[in-house]
Amino acid sequence: MNETMITGTDETRESKRASTRHRIVRSAAELLAEGGREAISKRAVAAAAGVQAPTIYRLFGDMRGLLDEVASFGFQEYLRGKVAREVVEDPVEDLRRGWDLHVGFGLDNPAFFTLMYGDPRPGAQTAADRESFEILIGLVQRVAEAGRLRVGVGRAARMIRATSSGVVLTLIAVEEEDRDPGLSEAIREATLAAVTTDAAPGPETGQTGHDRVPDRAVALKAVLPEAPAGFIPSERALLSDWLDRLADPPG
Repeated sequence: MNETMITGTDETRESKRASTRHRIVRSAAELLAEGGREAISKRAVAAAAGVQAPTIYRLFGDMRGLLDEVASFGFQEYLRGKVAREVVEDPVEDLRRGWDLHVGFGLDNPAFFTLMYGDPRPGAQTAADRESFEILIGLVQRVAEAGRLRVGVGRAARMIRATSSGVVLTLIAVEEEDRDPGLSEAIREATLAAVTTDAAPGPETGQTGHDRVPDRAVALKAVLPEAPAGFIPSERALLSDWLDRLADPPG
């Protein structure tokens, strides 16, 4: 058998493996959407995908590996909506719309959302989860660059993610007719008020003296990568650390 034939055989084998893997994930995702987490068993998934149960372990290691893939599948559906949406001029309003999209996805897809956020494990973040958080970081970065962020970009993003996800998990634990329709908006506005300002810092906003320092430090940190050349890496790192301290002073 020549090299070309061997390569073709390998490609066919990998293609079949990828197709089987995708079929299993899609079948598990459909079971999850229809019956919740308890509907995903080794036997049920194997039957739905038309494979033998050992195939699941061969391709995913264990059921936890399969569940991670299903979570990523759900995230990809979510990310398509986040990436496709139109960016608005006001960065805070764009952040507000991102919150609503996140909450809306969770309420429309409670089984996926619970699988994604209801079982956190240190060091086990999926690729799609990381991509989602990077999108949130980008939204918060725009607010920082506009001089309208009260805290550092990372802390603001974590606060927003924690509160928005908490809202979804709280609401989906309640019967739909008993949910508080204003809960998400109330917590969204309280969170945004804690991390953003109505306008860039300046005398016209009522901020004076040291009150303006944190906001300006955050804004400068946000655009630091665009600074002209002239800093060596250690100097840039030191300046970044100083700005972090100014943005989040002790006490």
